[in-house]
Order: sequence, then C-alpha cells, then structure tokens
Amino acid sequence: MKKREELDKYRDMGEDELRSEAARLRESLFRLNFKLALGEVDAVKRIRQEKKSLARIETIARERQPQAKS
Repeated sequence: MKKREELDKYRDMGEDELRSEAARLRESLFRLNFKLALGEVDAVKRIRQEKKSLARIETIARERQPQAKS
C-alpha cells in the first residue's frame, strides 16, 4: 500500500479503530521479533513496514489530541 493511501485510511478511522489497529500491529511486531530471534523467519522488511505503520498511527492519534496550554 502506498504511503498516501495508508495515511488516508488511518485518518478516516475512528479513535477506537486506531487503538485496535495499533494493538494489532504491536502484537504482530512482537511475534515477528520473536520469530526473527529464533531464526524461523527473515522478515526484516515486514518488521520495518509495521514499525512505520505503528508510528503513523501514533502520530495521527497524537494530532487528534487537544493541545494542552501551559
């Protein structure tokens, strides 16, 4: 999926959907890292993509939070 399409998809999601997608990505990353450590899979590219997707989701969630005035 192209970066722009992915961003649009995440921006169209609601808060609950974003949280569930972030949780799914964290679980997937955990499993991929575990498999990589055991030497079962060579999924470095997929790990990298999922890390970026998770960072995009967290950035969008942070943008939606109201700015705290100090």
